[in-house]
Amino acid sequence: MRKTKIICTIGPASESESVLTQMCNAGMNVARLNFSHGSHEEHQKKIDTIKKVRKALGLPIAIMLDTKGPEYRIKTFENGKITLKDGDTFTLTTDDIVGNQERVSVTYKNLINNLKVGDHVLINNGLIILEVEKLKAPDAICKVLVGGEVSDKKSMNFPNKVMDHAFLSEQDKKDLLFGIKNDVDFVAASFVSVKKDVEDMRKFLDENGGEDIDIIAKIENRSGVEHIEEICEIANGVMIARGDLGV
Repeated sequence: MRKTKIICTIGPASESESVLTQMCNAGMNVARLNFSHGSHEEHQKKIDTIKKVRKALGLPIAIMLDTKGPEYRIKTFENGKITLKDGDTFTLTTDDIVGNQERVSVTYKNLINNLKVGDHVLINNGLIILEVEKLKAPDAICKVLVGGEVSDKKSMNFPNKVMDHAFLSEQDKKDLLFGIKNDVDFVAASFVSVKKDVEDMRKFLDENGGEDIDIIAKIENRSGVEHIEEICEIANGVMIARGDLGV
């Protein structure tokens, strides 16, 4: 018996019945659905096909719902993108504006209260690095340390920071209810920082009929690494997200 299990992310190239059949026969154990992308209607089609294939093959292929989690992003620019140069001044604001060469709006409304002068803000998976020089609500005025092209809706990361937020967003709750309805086997909880994050998700699942769903805590930031022992006490498993940890 092979003890190492293979988790495969199901997307446009792999969601057809024929390809899923090949993947199952090749050794896939878990089909992962990334809820950072796609609608419930699209995911429903994938789930229905996975269930059809596993029944036809007589294989216990599990289904994993990977949550979007508490993501932080910039919003949009007038022309879709800008180019920042090293040494430029660039402002992140919680005002709801259309971005330009000088400033851009962010999705995280509590940004200013969670930053201090000297903090670094990474944009687009760390390709762009900003340093906070001044905080004056609703703006975080930054210096560009590493410039480059920035386009709409790119991710933001805050190295060595634990941001103040509700772990379960309203979208995550809707996605979890969808997963419960479809009898998913695992939930991969994105951006787990502390034990309480897993406790909050466990409570929500249990209160809504998802008692049998196992939680895999995704370790994606410094806080998750520092609290990994307490996280392991309550999670059913952990997943080390090398991409986000590398940022």
